[in-house]
Amino acid sequence: MTARVIDGTAVARRVRADVGRGVAELVAAGGVAPGLATVLIGEDPASEVYVRNKRRLSVEAGMQDLHRHLPADADQATVAALVDELAADPAVSGILLQLPLPEHLDSDALIARIPAAKDVDGLTTANAGLLAQGRPGLRPCTPAGVMALLDEYEVPLSGAEAVVVGRSVLVGKPMAQLLLARNATVTVCHSRTRDLAEVCRRADVLVVAAGIPGLVGGDAVRPGATVVDVGIHRGEDGLRGDVDSAAVAEVAGALTPVPGGVGPMTIAMLLANTLTAARVQQGIGD
Repeated sequence: MTARVIDGTAVARRVRADVGRGVAELVAAGGVAPGLATVLIGEDPASEVYVRNKRRLSVEAGMQDLHRHLPADADQATVAALVDELAADPAVSGILLQLPLPEHLDSDALIARIPAAKDVDGLTTANAGLLAQGRPGLRPCTPAGVMALLDEYEVPLSGAEAVVVGRSVLVGKPMAQLLLARNATVTVCHSRTRDLAEVCRRADVLVVAAGIPGLVGGDAVRPGATVVDVGIHRGEDGLRGDVDSAAVAEVAGALTPVPGGVGPMTIAMLLANTLTAARVQQGIGD
């Protein structure tokens, strides 16, 4: 058996095209193009690349690029004032505070200043609470992207056994909640889980977001299962994920590649969130 490849690049392209059409419809209905405020603190090369890609794709979708950049030595009060300024600006539909921040800054306190309605990363406690209660809100981009991939490839979720490896606030916890909302039976694994491979083998849908290269091998996958690899790591041989893809591809029914799987979906869902936020704020459409 060779697993079917779940092509995140192609799905992300379609999502971005849908967002572009949605932006055009919003403007045609008398609204204002969504404004995405990306906030970069310092000169971290990886963060600069991520932010540049987010800005480029938001502009391609017809959005306003409202980027702000502060030096690495900006203090807590300065960054907080900037977040408050963006929160009060009606031109700003969404605020994205690029993480990680310099070590001297309290990222939790700064994220808490972002209004839930403009929290397009879905990281505030308000949006986390809405997700936990199954109420409408802005969802974290990576787990939302995973759900979009599963839907695109028509992976059955209702009644399915789903296993999530990882319990981070960014991915693992919201991923489990999104799967629960679709009536999957969900198990969350973590560093204290006994016999990880045995638990993973129960899964019809296995989502691996542990941040450990090659953690899940072929022996941890049920034959025919759908495996989603959220991890991405740079090594001597290029990029790899949390899954031993060569081994797992011989067992799984479907598998996301690294790169080209979940990664492209994260920015696509950020744009979708920004459009949703703009529609709600302007009272047009959604």
